[in-house]
Amino acid sequence: MTLDDPTYQKHRYWMKRAQELATDAGNEGEVPVGCVIIDGQNNLIAEGQNRREQDKDPTAHAEILALRRAGQTLNTWHLNDCTLYVTLEPCPMCAGAIILARLGLLVYAVDDLKTGSIRSVANLPDSSASNHRLPVIAGILETPCRHELQSWFSRRRPKN
Repeated sequence: MTLDDPTYQKHRYWMKRAQELATDAGNEGEVPVGCVIIDGQNNLIAEGQNRREQDKDPTAHAEILALRRAGQTLNTWHLNDCTLYVTLEPCPMCAGAIILARLGLLVYAVDDLKTGSIRSVANLPDSSASNHRLPVIAGILETPCRHELQSWFSRRRPKN
C-alpha cells in the first residue's frame, strides 16, 4: 500500500478517529485506547474507548464496548463485513471476542509486547483454537499512537 492509496487513506482516517477516542480515554484517567467499527459501506457503526476505571468493569476495553455496540446496531453478532480499528494490539480477551464476532478485518496501530494476542505475544487468529481466519493490518498511525501511550504511562509511573 502506498501513502496515496485510497485504502491506506481510509485506514488512516478511521485510525485517527480511534486515536481521538484514545485521547479522550487518557484524559479521563483510562489507558488511552480507542476503537471504531465500520460496516462494509464505510459507515461508522460503533465506537469505544477504555472505561475500566469509570465503569469498575475489567471487561470494559475499547474493543469489547465497540463490539457490543456494533452487534446492537446491526442486530447480529456476525460482523463479517465490518472492520475494527484500534490503537493498540488487542489483548487475549479482546482478540477472542473479535474472532468470535467473525470480524471481516482488524486494523491496529501499535504492537503490544506485553499482552498482544494478534501477533506480538500470542497469535490467536492463526491458532488451532480459532474458528475464524482473521485478516489483520498492523502499523497504521503507529508512531502517534505509540507516543500517546508512552506519554500517558510516563506521566503515571514514578521516576527512578
